[in-house]
Amino acid sequence: MSDRPRKTAGAADDPYREADLGRAYDGRLMRRLWGYIRPFRSTFIASLLCLPVTAGLSLLQPYLLKVAIDEYVSVADTRGLLVIAVLYAISMIGEFTFLYLQYYLTMSVAQRSLAALRVDLVSHLQKLPARFFDRNPVGRLVTRLTTDVDVINEMFAAGGLTMLMDAVTLIGIITILLVIDWRLALVTLTVTPVLAIAVNFFRIHARNNYRRIRDRLARLNAYLQEAIAGVSVIQLFAREEQSFARFRELNDHHRAAHHSANIYEAALFSVVEAISSISLALILWYGGGQIIAGTLAFGTLVAFIEYSQRFFIPVRDFSSKYAVMQSAMSAAERVFELLDRSVDIESPPAGKVVDGRGSVEFDGVWFAYNRDQPVLRDVSFKVEPGEKVALVGHTGSGKTTVIKLLNRSYDVDRGRVLVDGVDVRDWDLAALRRRIGVVLQDVFLFSGTILDNLTLGRDDVGRDAAIAAAEAVHADVFVKRLPGGYDELVRERGNNLSVGQRQLLSFARALAYDPRILVLDEATSSVDMESELLIQDAVERLMAERTALVVAHRLSTIERADRILVMHGGEIRESGPHAELLAKEGLYYRLYRLQFAGTQGARETTAAGAE
Repeated sequence: MSDRPRKTAGAADDPYREADLGRAYDGRLMRRLWGYIRPFRSTFIASLLCLPVTAGLSLLQPYLLKVAIDEYVSVADTRGLLVIAVLYAISMIGEFTFLYLQYYLTMSVAQRSLAALRVDLVSHLQKLPARFFDRNPVGRLVTRLTTDVDVINEMFAAGGLTMLMDAVTLIGIITILLVIDWRLALVTLTVTPVLAIAVNFFRIHARNNYRRIRDRLARLNAYLQEAIAGVSVIQLFAREEQSFARFRELNDHHRAAHHSANIYEAALFSVVEAISSISLALILWYGGGQIIAGTLAFGTLVAFIEYSQRFFIPVRDFSSKYAVMQSAMSAAERVFELLDRSVDIESPPAGKVVDGRGSVEFDGVWFAYNRDQPVLRDVSFKVEPGEKVALVGHTGSGKTTVIKLLNRSYDVDRGRVLVDGVDVRDWDLAALRRRIGVVLQDVFLFSGTILDNLTLGRDDVGRDAAIAAAEAVHADVFVKRLPGGYDELVRERGNNLSVGQRQLLSFARALAYDPRILVLDEATSSVDMESELLIQDAVERLMAERTALVVAHRLSTIERADRILVMHGGEIRESGPHAELLAKEGLYYRLYRLQFAGTQGARETTAAGAE
């Protein structure tokens, strides 16, 4: 496993680099997010209504202190003080209650709406064609479903939607100060230009640093995923020290980015606190002089001090909220970009379902993964119901591509692929794929029981049918030896089973669906000789009433096929039974001789030694 280049790559050629953060508010994206909030709009509106109530109760408290000092303390009116104290207590309890309700209702809406967004994402991903997954790393797609949605959730949790209310609160404080005493208000607000410059400076630097954090976190996660998945290779080649050194390097970069963020946060906090202290000193200097001169009441000075402290709280929080909003808009753009990906392959409005016997026909098929590099060139052949046809050829000749076009993982560029006389593009997609059972070389097993992996959760495949399929391919031999039998838990990707056992289960899984067409794509290449003989025995009996397409490199597995199609350069060069193709001494003959030359040579050497 090679380490990634140390140089900094550009966004275009670095799949792990995060895009630059955009605007903190994008009306188009917010309207799309509102589409997920709308079903819970009554709860969301209730949470928004709590905001002005909370802000109003918070702004009322300093004014109550002013009234208490100026109108009741000065005249020793204890009864009036009691009334103010009760009102102050009610305002504090009310502020706590409405703040709690606002946060609870907001997060309730966030969790339900984002859950619906995740459902739409997964549903859309399942409909996207195979071509999309060829070009998009799985890790990036998982990030869209998890990290990016969580970033949008942070917008709700961090109070990003309250930024407007914070601005209204600041305007309210300034208005109250100007109404109470405009001269002292001007003195108090003389520090605001310096405050605005400081906040903007830290906002810009925090934004860039936040992008670095996400960039380095993406690199760290990508390396961890790769290293853990390939840990056996790391151990086999004694690469533990190099792998750990690389991880430590990436981890240090991630830590350094977070450390820079802490520096900016601490600096902003310190600057705001310093400016707040200067503002307080100005209030005491000017307000104290006015009290001595007899032109200002002491309660007014106390109220100004309280309001000035409350003024700096949203200012201090603005930078972090702004960064969260920027990140949320960027995440939302990536999420909706994924949702906007077109579903190129889907069932037609009136998809056909034909009750045929399983014939297959390729009629002048052209196909290319990349437009300038055709993989199949004018391929035509027909497989009759019940016929067993093998596809052979060098790597890259187009054998597996034929299978992908048959079950419509891809659509042909030109020509037609027909199943039971109907173009696969006119079939109901689910019905078409239920008709075709595919066994791949790379077997994927899901976490769950063995029975779950055989039925894949389908109600129309019962336990008895699944067990019968396992018995038919002789998988029951090892399943019965497991402690839990068919209820034995399969760990991630089936790593508690051998390669051969996983392959046998894949056979049973395909056969449990009783498909009309059975496709074996290098299906016995990972099985030992004993298991292969068992599978061949089962396959011979099961193919009798099914159409079969067998893709194989090991020519010994397809010698008894009804017909063998020899592919080369995306074209069918030869067609016929095994013996006939050998007699022609063409391409198939050369493949056969090449594959068995070593075996034949070994046999001759052994025989000579025995003599």
